[in-house]
Amino acid sequence: MKIEESNIVEANDYRIIIYPASRPFETKEAKQITEKLFDFLATWAAHGKPLSSSFKIEKNQFIIICVDEEKEMASGCSIDALGKVMREIDEEYKLGLFDRMKASFIENGEVKTLKLNDFKSKVRNGEISKDIQVFDFSKNTYLEFIGNFLLPFDRSWAAGIK
Repeated sequence: MKIEESNIVEANDYRIIIYPASRPFETKEAKQITEKLFDFLATWAAHGKPLSSSFKIEKNQFIIICVDEEKEMASGCSIDALGKVMREIDEEYKLGLFDRMKASFIENGEVKTLKLNDFKSKVRNGEISKDIQVFDFSKNTYLEFIGNFLLPFDRSWAAGIK
């Protein structure tokens, strides 16, 4: 199920895993990815016990997996199973989901993604304005995600670029 359709209450803090793509999804890709994730999460389990989970495609470029570990903890094997499905999606659509050396930001209302070194260089050179918003892929809980996934440059990790 999708996060926005689930019974997850925002007052509870669920574990999330963020898979950032290097580019936006095409409409057909988003539909196929949604179907694959829906099918996988419907049967996702840890030690034979179903995991209460959901997902969301954010900004048509970031896959957010959410699991309620108060009900059942995701185990190493269940995380490996998720990783396997995500690698299959990554390979099929060439999305760069496992490349953590990139930066994504919103500039002029558009999501842009650059290699991390290129992003840092462009910030230092003034080629990227500090009037942007920057995504933070390090969030591990749903409450962190909803409040701090996209931040103004000066409140983001990018503010430390010298």
